[in-house]
Amino acid sequence: MADMTDAALLDTDDTMERPDLTQQIRDAILDAQFAPHQRLIEADLSERYGASRAAVRTALLNLAGEGLVERLPNRGARVRAISVDEAIEIVEVRIGLETLCARKAAENLTPSDAAQLKELRGAIEAAVRSGDLVGYSRLNQELDRRIRDLSRHGTATQLLERLRAQSARHQFRLAFHPGRAAQSAPEHIAIIDAILARDPDAAEAATRAHLSGIVEVLHGME
Repeated sequence: MADMTDAALLDTDDTMERPDLTQQIRDAILDAQFAPHQRLIEADLSERYGASRAAVRTALLNLAGEGLVERLPNRGARVRAISVDEAIEIVEVRIGLETLCARKAAENLTPSDAAQLKELRGAIEAAVRSGDLVGYSRLNQELDRRIRDLSRHGTATQLLERLRAQSARHQFRLAFHPGRAAQSAPEHIAIIDAILARDPDAAEAATRAHLSGIVEVLHGME
């Protein structure tokens, strides 16, 4: 009976740490702490994160399902590399989902939401003026998240979060592409202004124009 209780407790502990561990490893991949094709060794991850091997294995399975990790027969797991062609396809899919979210955000905007969006607008402009490309990239991600939240569209949000996780490394590289910040900042401001104006058509058009520009830049990186 005691053995069964101990096993149950272990199972419960693993279950409790799975979501957080998955997020920790996901963040490390997206922050380039692990390089594309780098092997993810369960013993090393277990020591690094203070987690059980079972929890690490489950986290890697979760990330494989998201397309961030690939399982290798008899060789464990490694960070999956996303090709430029695949990144382009992902952005093309995002166009439909993000334009929908932008429309919904414009329709759902409240006064408190508008105040927060104006603050974010100012922060984006300040980052570009100061040449803080790392901060600008992170603010762009915050803007994307904010629009998803404002849309209150659960299905689109879930799909976008998975797609964005897969293409995040290319998005980070884009922020440092010569002249990209000067081009994309006005595009982001146009999206924000359309949402602040509660104009769904303008929000959709501005979002489509911005993402189409990303596709063009990615084509140039092939």
